[in-house]
Amino acid sequence: MAGDRTGQTVAVRIDSVHTQWAAGDPTRYDGRVRTIWKGAITFGLISIPVRLYPAVQTKTPRFHLLHADDGGRIRYQRVCSVCGKEVDWDDIVKGFEFEKGRYVQLTDEDFESLDVESIRAIDVVTFVPLEQIDPVYFDKPYYVAPEPTGIKAYRLLAEALQAEGQVGVAKVSLRDRESLATVRLRDDVFVLETMHWPDEIRSPEFEELDRKVELRDNEIKMARQLIQQLSGDFEPDAFTDEYRAALEELIQRKIEGEEITTVAEPEQEPTKVVDLMEALKASVDEAKRQRDAGSGGRKKSTRRKASAS
Repeated sequence: MAGDRTGQTVAVRIDSVHTQWAAGDPTRYDGRVRTIWKGAITFGLISIPVRLYPAVQTKTPRFHLLHADDGGRIRYQRVCSVCGKEVDWDDIVKGFEFEKGRYVQLTDEDFESLDVESIRAIDVVTFVPLEQIDPVYFDKPYYVAPEPTGIKAYRLLAEALQAEGQVGVAKVSLRDRESLATVRLRDDVFVLETMHWPDEIRSPEFEELDRKVELRDNEIKMARQLIQQLSGDFEPDAFTDEYRAALEELIQRKIEGEEITTVAEPEQEPTKVVDLMEALKASVDEAKRQRDAGSGGRKKSTRRKASAS
Protein backbone atom coordinates (compact mmCIF):
# COMPACT_ATOMS: atom_id res chain seq x y z
CA MET A 1 0.00 0.00 0.00
CA ALA A 2 2.91 2.36 0.62
CA GLY A 3 3.80 2.29 -3.06
CA ASP A 4 0.27 3.13 -4.15
CA ARG A 5 -0.21 6.87 -4.07
CA THR A 6 -4.01 6.69 -3.95
CA GLY A 7 -3.94 3.97 -1.33
CA GLN A 8 -1.45 5.97 0.71
CA THR A 9 -3.85 8.91 0.76
CA VAL A 10 -6.65 6.68 2.02
CA ALA A 11 -4.40 5.23 4.72
CA VAL A 12 -3.41 8.68 5.97
CA ARG A 13 -7.02 9.77 6.03
CA ILE A 14 -8.16 6.80 8.04
CA ASP A 15 -5.18 7.03 10.38
CA SER A 16 -6.09 10.66 11.08
CA VAL A 17 -9.68 9.68 11.78
CA HIS A 18 -8.67 6.75 13.95
CA THR A 19 -6.38 8.94 16.07
CA GLN A 20 -9.30 11.22 16.90
CA TRP A 21 -11.63 8.29 17.45
CA ALA A 22 -9.31 6.46 19.82
CA ALA A 23 -8.35 9.56 21.79
CA GLY A 24 -11.63 9.51 23.70
CA ASP A 25 -13.45 12.48 25.19
CA PRO A 26 -11.51 15.70 24.40
CA THR A 27 -12.99 17.37 27.50
CA ARG A 28 -11.13 14.98 29.82
CA TYR A 29 -7.81 15.83 31.40
CA ASP A 30 -5.97 13.42 33.70
CA GLY A 31 -9.07 11.24 33.99
CA ARG A 32 -11.35 14.09 35.09
CA VAL A 33 -13.90 16.07 33.11
CA ARG A 34 -12.85 19.64 32.49
CA THR A 35 -14.70 22.40 34.37
CA ILE A 36 -16.27 24.77 31.86
CA TRP A 37 -17.74 27.33 34.29
CA LYS A 38 -17.46 28.30 37.96
CA GLY A 39 -20.02 30.32 39.85
CA ALA A 40 -22.99 29.77 42.14
CA ILE A 41 -26.62 28.69 42.18
CA THR A 42 -28.56 31.57 43.70
CA PHE A 43 -32.19 31.72 44.80
CA GLY A 44 -33.48 34.17 47.35
CA LEU A 45 -30.60 34.97 49.69
CA ILE A 46 -29.01 31.53 49.30
CA SER A 47 -25.85 31.08 47.24
CA ILE A 48 -24.36 27.66 46.49
CA PRO A 49 -20.84 27.65 44.94
CA VAL A 50 -20.76 25.17 42.05
CA ARG A 51 -18.88 24.06 38.93
CA LEU A 52 -20.34 23.18 35.56
CA TYR A 53 -19.30 20.10 33.55
CA PRO A 54 -20.40 18.74 30.15
CA ALA A 55 -23.15 16.11 30.57
CA VAL A 56 -22.89 14.62 27.08
CA GLN A 57 -20.17 13.73 24.60
CA THR A 58 -20.33 13.14 20.86
CA LYS A 59 -18.87 9.79 19.85
CA THR A 60 -19.22 10.06 16.10
CA PRO A 61 -15.77 9.68 14.46
CA ARG A 62 -14.32 13.04 13.46
CA PHE A 63 -12.69 13.56 10.10
CA HIS A 64 -9.85 15.79 8.93
CA LEU A 65 -9.74 17.23 5.43
CA LEU A 66 -6.73 16.01 3.42
CA HIS A 67 -5.25 16.75 0.01
CA ALA A 68 -6.28 13.78 -2.16
CA ASP A 69 -3.00 13.85 -4.15
CA ASP A 70 -0.50 13.52 -1.29
CA GLY A 71 -2.52 13.08 1.94
CA GLY A 72 -1.40 16.42 3.38
CA ARG A 73 -3.57 17.99 6.07
CA ILE A 74 -5.62 20.98 4.89
CA ARG A 75 -4.81 24.06 6.99
CA TYR A 76 -6.90 27.19 7.33
CA GLN A 77 -5.39 30.62 7.86
CA ARG A 78 -6.86 33.76 9.41
CA VAL A 79 -6.29 36.26 6.60
CA CYS A 80 -7.33 39.92 6.72
CA SER A 81 -9.58 40.90 3.79
CA VAL A 82 -8.01 44.40 3.71
CA CYS A 83 -4.23 43.90 3.91
CA GLY A 84 -4.16 40.24 2.85
CA LYS A 85 -1.85 39.27 5.75
CA GLU A 86 -2.29 36.38 8.19
CA VAL A 87 -3.50 37.65 11.59
CA ASP A 88 -2.47 36.32 15.03
CA TRP A 89 -5.17 35.58 17.60
CA ASP A 90 -3.84 38.40 19.80
CA ASP A 91 -4.71 40.89 17.07
CA ILE A 92 -8.28 39.69 16.55
CA VAL A 93 -11.35 41.35 18.07
CA LYS A 94 -15.05 40.65 17.65
CA GLY A 95 -17.12 42.87 15.40
CA PHE A 96 -20.88 43.36 14.97
CA GLU A 97 -22.06 44.26 11.47
CA PHE A 98 -24.74 46.94 12.01
CA GLU A 99 -24.81 47.92 8.31
CA LYS A 100 -23.55 46.16 5.20
CA GLY A 101 -19.73 46.32 5.44
CA ARG A 102 -19.74 48.47 8.62
CA TYR A 103 -18.75 47.01 11.97
CA VAL A 104 -18.50 48.11 15.58
CA GLN A 105 -15.66 46.41 17.49
CA LEU A 106 -16.06 44.81 20.92
CA THR A 107 -13.04 43.94 23.08
CA ASP A 108 -12.70 41.58 26.05
CA GLU A 109 -12.96 44.64 28.30
CA ASP A 110 -16.30 45.53 26.70
CA PHE A 111 -17.72 42.10 27.52
CA GLU A 112 -16.32 42.21 31.07
CA SER A 113 -18.02 45.55 31.64
CA LEU A 114 -21.48 44.02 31.19
CA ASP A 115 -23.15 44.07 34.61
CA VAL A 116 -25.43 41.05 34.30
CA GLU A 117 -26.10 38.83 37.31
CA SER A 118 -26.24 35.65 35.21
CA ILE A 119 -22.55 36.06 34.29
CA ARG A 120 -21.52 35.09 37.79
CA ALA A 121 -24.40 32.87 38.87
CA ILE A 122 -27.11 30.42 37.89
CA ASP A 123 -29.84 32.81 38.96
CA VAL A 124 -32.97 30.79 39.79
CA VAL A 125 -35.99 33.00 39.21
CA THR A 126 -38.87 30.60 39.86
CA PHE A 127 -39.79 26.95 40.37
CA VAL A 128 -42.29 25.13 38.13
CA PRO A 129 -43.48 21.57 37.34
CA LEU A 130 -41.26 20.05 34.63
CA GLU A 131 -44.26 18.92 32.58
CA GLN A 132 -45.22 22.56 31.99
CA ILE A 133 -42.10 23.11 29.85
CA ASP A 134 -42.36 22.10 26.19
CA PRO A 135 -39.27 20.00 25.26
CA VAL A 136 -38.78 22.18 22.15
CA TYR A 137 -37.22 24.77 24.48
CA PHE A 138 -34.41 22.49 25.69
CA ASP A 139 -30.92 22.89 24.22
CA LYS A 140 -27.89 21.41 26.03
CA PRO A 141 -27.39 19.70 29.43
CA TYR A 142 -24.59 20.22 31.95
CA TYR A 143 -23.82 18.58 35.29
CA VAL A 144 -23.71 20.96 38.24
CA ALA A 145 -21.38 19.82 41.04
CA PRO A 146 -20.89 21.62 44.38
CA GLU A 147 -17.69 23.14 45.66
CA PRO A 148 -16.60 21.60 49.00
CA THR A 149 -17.96 24.63 50.89
CA GLY A 150 -21.39 24.32 49.30
CA ILE A 151 -22.24 20.64 49.80
CA LYS A 152 -24.76 21.15 52.61
CA ALA A 153 -26.71 23.86 50.79
CA TYR A 154 -26.53 21.75 47.61
CA ARG A 155 -28.06 18.74 49.39
CA LEU A 156 -30.69 20.96 51.02
CA LEU A 157 -31.87 22.31 47.67
CA ALA A 158 -31.86 18.79 46.21
CA GLU A 159 -34.05 17.43 49.01
CA ALA A 160 -36.46 20.37 48.78
CA LEU A 161 -36.79 20.15 44.97
CA GLN A 162 -37.38 16.41 45.11
CA ALA A 163 -40.05 16.81 47.81
CA GLU A 164 -41.84 19.52 45.83
CA GLY A 165 -41.53 17.71 42.49
CA GLN A 166 -40.45 20.86 40.68
CA VAL A 167 -37.52 22.26 38.70
CA GLY A 168 -35.85 25.64 38.91
CA VAL A 169 -36.07 28.08 36.01
CA ALA A 170 -32.91 30.17 35.86
CA LYS A 171 -30.80 32.52 33.78
CA VAL A 172 -27.11 31.86 33.15
CA SER A 173 -24.42 33.26 30.85
CA LEU A 174 -22.13 30.78 29.07
CA ARG A 175 -19.71 31.63 26.28
CA ASP A 176 -20.81 35.25 25.85
CA ARG A 177 -24.49 34.29 25.68
CA GLU A 178 -27.20 34.50 28.32
CA SER A 179 -29.59 31.56 28.30
CA LEU A 180 -32.77 30.52 29.97
CA ALA A 181 -32.24 27.21 31.78
CA THR A 182 -33.78 24.62 34.05
CA VAL A 183 -32.14 23.18 37.16
CA ARG A 184 -33.37 19.69 37.99
CA LEU A 185 -32.22 16.67 39.96
CA ARG A 186 -31.02 13.50 38.20
CA ASP A 187 -29.46 10.63 40.15
CA ASP A 188 -28.66 12.98 43.07
CA VAL A 189 -26.84 15.41 40.78
CA PHE A 190 -28.20 18.71 39.55
CA VAL A 191 -28.51 19.05 35.79
CA LEU A 192 -28.55 22.48 34.22
CA GLU A 193 -30.23 22.37 30.82
CA THR A 194 -29.96 25.51 28.74
CA MET A 195 -33.07 26.56 26.87
CA HIS A 196 -33.98 28.65 23.85
CA TRP A 197 -35.65 31.99 24.41
CA PRO A 198 -39.34 32.16 23.39
CA ASP A 199 -38.58 34.47 20.45
CA GLU A 200 -36.08 31.88 19.12
CA ILE A 201 -38.76 29.22 18.65
CA ARG A 202 -40.14 29.31 15.12
CA SER A 203 -43.89 29.14 14.57
CA PRO A 204 -44.96 25.90 12.82
CA GLU A 205 -46.68 27.39 9.80
CA PHE A 206 -47.31 24.73 7.15
CA GLU A 207 -49.96 25.12 4.50
CA GLU A 208 -50.41 21.36 4.29
CA LEU A 209 -51.82 21.30 7.83
CA ASP A 210 -54.60 23.70 6.84
CA ARG A 211 -56.15 21.06 4.59
CA LYS A 212 -59.27 19.41 5.97
CA VAL A 213 -59.31 15.61 5.95
CA GLU A 214 -61.92 13.16 7.12
CA LEU A 215 -60.84 10.55 9.66
CA ARG A 216 -63.09 7.53 10.09
CA ASP A 217 -63.66 6.04 13.54
CA ASN A 218 -62.26 2.65 12.52
CA GLU A 219 -59.07 4.33 11.24
CA ILE A 220 -58.56 6.11 14.56
CA LYS A 221 -59.28 2.90 16.45
CA MET A 222 -56.76 0.95 14.37
CA ALA A 223 -54.11 3.68 14.76
CA ARG A 224 -54.57 3.64 18.55
CA GLN A 225 -54.32 -0.15 18.54
CA LEU A 226 -51.01 0.07 16.68
CA ILE A 227 -49.66 2.58 19.22
CA GLN A 228 -50.76 0.30 22.06
CA GLN A 229 -49.00 -2.67 20.46
CA LEU A 230 -45.75 -0.67 20.17
CA SER A 231 -45.97 0.95 23.62
CA GLY A 232 -43.56 0.19 26.44
CA ASP A 233 -41.17 1.75 28.93
CA PHE A 234 -38.35 3.93 27.67
CA GLU A 235 -35.11 1.94 27.90
CA PRO A 236 -32.32 4.05 26.37
CA ASP A 237 -29.84 1.16 26.42
CA ALA A 238 -32.07 -0.69 23.96
CA PHE A 239 -31.19 1.83 21.25
CA THR A 240 -27.86 2.01 19.44
CA ASP A 241 -26.36 4.28 16.81
CA GLU A 242 -26.27 1.85 13.91
CA TYR A 243 -24.78 4.37 11.50
CA ARG A 244 -21.87 5.10 13.84
CA ALA A 245 -21.24 1.38 14.36
CA ALA A 246 -21.20 0.80 10.60
CA LEU A 247 -18.90 3.79 10.07
CA GLU A 248 -16.46 2.61 12.75
CA GLU A 249 -16.43 -0.86 11.18
CA LEU A 250 -15.75 0.67 7.77
CA ILE A 251 -12.89 2.73 9.20
CA GLN A 252 -11.33 -0.32 10.83
CA ARG A 253 -11.54 -2.27 7.58
CA LYS A 254 -9.82 0.59 5.75
CA ILE A 255 -7.09 0.69 8.42
CA GLU A 256 -6.49 -3.03 7.90
CA GLY A 257 -6.17 -2.43 4.16
CA GLU A 258 -9.33 -4.21 3.08
CA GLU A 259 -10.63 -3.12 -0.28
CA ILE A 260 -14.08 -1.56 -0.03
CA THR A 261 -16.56 -2.27 -2.81
CA THR A 262 -19.95 -0.68 -3.31
CA VAL A 263 -22.79 -2.97 -4.29
CA ALA A 264 -25.12 -1.32 -6.79
CA GLU A 265 -28.67 -1.26 -5.51
CA PRO A 266 -31.34 -2.58 -7.87
CA GLU A 267 -33.52 0.04 -9.48
CA GLN A 268 -36.53 0.55 -7.27
CA GLU A 269 -40.01 0.28 -8.61
CA PRO A 270 -42.37 3.22 -8.05
CA THR A 271 -43.68 3.23 -4.51
CA LYS A 272 -47.02 1.48 -4.31
CA VAL A 273 -49.84 3.59 -2.89
CA VAL A 274 -52.05 1.55 -0.59
CA ASP A 275 -55.16 2.20 1.43
CA LEU A 276 -54.51 3.74 4.87
CA MET A 277 -56.67 1.17 6.62
CA GLU A 278 -54.85 -1.68 4.86
CA ALA A 279 -51.48 -0.27 5.97
CA LEU A 280 -52.70 0.11 9.58
CA LYS A 281 -53.99 -3.46 9.70
CA ALA A 282 -50.74 -4.83 8.30
CA SER A 283 -48.74 -2.79 10.82
CA VAL A 284 -50.84 -4.01 13.76
CA ASP A 285 -50.48 -7.63 12.63
CA GLU A 286 -46.71 -7.23 12.30
CA ALA A 287 -46.46 -5.61 15.74
CA LYS A 288 -48.47 -8.45 17.28
CA ARG A 289 -46.30 -11.04 15.56
CA GLN A 290 -43.09 -9.49 16.83
CA ARG A 291 -44.46 -9.12 20.37
CA ASP A 292 -45.68 -12.73 20.44
CA ALA A 293 -42.27 -13.86 19.19
CA GLY A 294 -40.74 -12.22 22.26
CA SER A 295 -38.14 -10.37 20.24
CA GLY A 296 -37.58 -7.90 23.05
CA GLY A 297 -36.93 -5.04 20.63
CA ARG A 298 -37.98 -3.46 17.40
CA LYS A 299 -36.74 -5.36 14.36
CA LYS A 300 -35.83 -3.73 11.10
CA SER A 301 -38.33 -4.33 8.32
CA THR A 302 -36.75 -5.49 5.10
CA ARG A 303 -39.85 -4.58 3.14
CA ARG A 304 -40.11 -1.28 1.38
CA LYS A 305 -42.64 0.96 3.11
CA ALA A 306 -45.65 1.92 1.08
CA SER A 307 -47.17 5.39 1.04
CA ALA A 308 -50.66 5.55 2.53
CA SER A 309 -53.37 7.46 0.75
